[in-house]
Amino acid sequence: MRWQPLPNSPTAGDADLHLETVGLVAKLFKVENNYRTKMAEGYCSLSSAMDIQEPNRRRQTQVIYDREKKRAFFLERDLVKNAQVGNADVETPACVHDVVAGLMALQKQKLQPGQSLTVPISDGKKFANVRIDAQEKETVKTPAGNFSAIRHEVMLMNGVIYNRSGRVFIWLTDDDRRLPVQFRIRLQILVGTVTLQLAKEEHP
Repeated sequence: MRWQPLPNSPTAGDADLHLETVGLVAKLFKVENNYRTKMAEGYCSLSSAMDIQEPNRRRQTQVIYDREKKRAFFLERDLVKNAQVGNADVETPACVHDVVAGLMALQKQKLQPGQSLTVPISDGKKFANVRIDAQEKETVKTPAGNFSAIRHEVMLMNGVIYNRSGRVFIWLTDDDRRLPVQFRIRLQILVGTVTLQLAKEEHP
């Protein structure tokens, strides 16, 4: 993930997220997805775009967040068939977050175990005030080192934003940085549990 803030505006800018399978998993099921989101002050989403590359599947999705109309507009294209396969729009607050912007907004809240908050999130097809619970402090071991972190559960699944049954957890360091060091998605079907860990941290 790369974050490029605007000059003199630390909570506005562009974020790029690259996801790909590696090792044995990549040999079985190759995934290479690129996601970009643009944000206004306060991590309010302006637009997001994803390029999805999977076996026998190539999709592009785009979401425009219209702050004046208070709506999000979703469009999806199948690049293999060169056809539009989905579109939707949903009412949102003037300041709403996509999932990446919501994570960045969460980092600023500095929740302690036992505390909760709600974050307005939309993927362009649905909108919800998503509850986030700070649960416990844990030591997380990653390729980038060991971190003292707080485990958060984000209630995105089970029809809130995404229809799949499952649970989403994020570990943020318990220092002032609130660095995301681990993500875990537990699905009740198909792949089971997916874990993403921080491999390295780079500064420009």
